[in-house]
Amino acid sequence: MSAPAPHFVRVEKGQASPEELAAVTAILLARAATQPAHDVAGRGRSKAGWRRLERSPGFSAAHSWRH
Repeated sequence: MSAPAPHFVRVEKGQASPEELAAVTAILLARAATQPAHDVAGRGRSKAGWRRLERSPGFSAAHSWRH
């Protein structure tokens, strides 16, 4: 007895026709093909994109340019 094939797309509610599933699959594959490959060595940032509040001063004056 063979194992069932893995499902990559699952319809949660309703009944999707084979044409609708093919259209959704084509859109997902097209979007995946246009995404750039993740290059770990060529990252643009060298630090985290968020701020740690415990390392920032407790008060910034309203007229200051810092955020």
